[in-house]
Amino acid sequence: EVLDYGRRVGGSALRAMTFPQRGLMLKALAMHLQARKEDYYAVSYATGATRVDSWIDIEGGIGNLYTYASLRREFPDLPYHVDGGLVKLSKGGTFGGQHLMLPLRGVAVHINAFNFPVWGMLEKLAPALLAGVPCIVKPATAGSHLAEAVFRTIVETGILPDGALQLVCGSAGDMLDHLEEQDVVAFTGSAATGQKLKAAPSIMAHSVRFNMEADSLN
Repeated sequence: EVLDYGRRVGGSALRAMTFPQRGLMLKALAMHLQARKEDYYAVSYATGATRVDSWIDIEGGIGNLYTYASLRREFPDLPYHVDGGLVKLSKGGTFGGQHLMLPLRGVAVHINAFNFPVWGMLEKLAPALLAGVPCIVKPATAGSHLAEAVFRTIVETGILPDGALQLVCGSAGDMLDHLEEQDVVAFTGSAATGQKLKAAPSIMAHSVRFNMEADSLN
C-alpha cells in the first residue's frame, strides 16, 4: 500500500511539476528546516551526539536541499528534460528522433545508515524530488528518532504534495518484495547487508536500479 500510494498519488503530483517548481519546493523546505534546527539539536543531544557532530549532520543535510534547489536554473521550465537536439535518422530529414529524460514512474526507496540520520535522509531526498520521483525513507532504527523529527516538520509544512514522501521506522517488512521495474533503491550501510538486499529475488527479477554505498566506500 505504501508503494502504491507513492507511485499513484505522489508520483503523479511530482511529475506534473516543472524543474523550477520542484527546485523552489526544495528551497522552501530547506528554509523551514533551518528555522527549526534547534529542535533537532535537542533530539540529537539526547542520543549522545555532541553539537559539532550534530552540526555536520543537521545543517549539512539542510545544505543539500539548498544545493539541489539551485540546480533548478540549469533545467527548463518543463516537467521533463530535453536531452540534446533532434537526431536525423533519414537522408531526407523525414524521420528523426528526440531524446527526453522523464521522471521514473515508480518510487525511490531510501535505506539509510545510523550515523547521519538527517544528512543521509536529505542528501537522497533532494535529487529524487528534483527529478520528480516520490520517496520512501527507511532510517536506521538507532537514528530514527532524529530522522522522524525532521520528517515530521517536512510533513507539517505542507510544502510537498501528498504521497511525495513517506517514512517507515523499524522493519520494512516485505516492501522490497513488491518493487517493480520503475522503482529504485538507494542503500547506505554495511556491505554484507547491501549485498544481501541487492540479491533479493524481486530486485533481480525486475532489474530494479540499486545504488549501494557500503561501509562508507561508494
